[in-house]
Amino acid sequence: MNKKSNLRPITEEEVLSIQRDWADSIISIGKIFLNKGNYKLEAEKTLNKLYAFDISNVLFKPTFASQNQFRNNFKDALSYFIGGDIKEDNGFAIKPWSKIRFGENKIIISNDTAIAMGNYYFTSEQDKKNETKVEYTFGYIRDINGNLRINLHHSSIPHSGH
Repeated sequence: MNKKSNLRPITEEEVLSIQRDWADSIISIGKIFLNKGNYKLEAEKTLNKLYAFDISNVLFKPTFASQNQFRNNFKDALSYFIGGDIKEDNGFAIKPWSKIRFGENKIIISNDTAIAMGNYYFTSEQDKKNETKVEYTFGYIRDINGNLRINLHHSSIPHSGH
């Protein structure tokens, strides 16, 4: 199943834009959680808008997943972000985070697909003086409406050398 389009080639600016959208969405889910709002609905909207579960296979290996390492469907991804059916999930997006910034190593674009790799940095709402550095690889495809969607998301803590 792959209903991606063959519209205009993906641009670097679009990749940077979806990364900002992803970061802003994760922060928003956490804020809604803190304010006792419907954070589940916000998380569902984020997954539907930014991830390609409805149009393609999605390869998702979250940072803090060890027993159930891969979240290749909507329900398991939702559990990772807000807690749910998978026992080890504490809700990554409801930690919550006050700031998320991307640092690129490289972006590769091939017409209607793109891959970005680098580090992203997370600042928690509870400790705004420290950042957590996390390695990432994201893959993107364009949907039939021309929007970028995530079809690959791998995230891990850098090896400590021990």
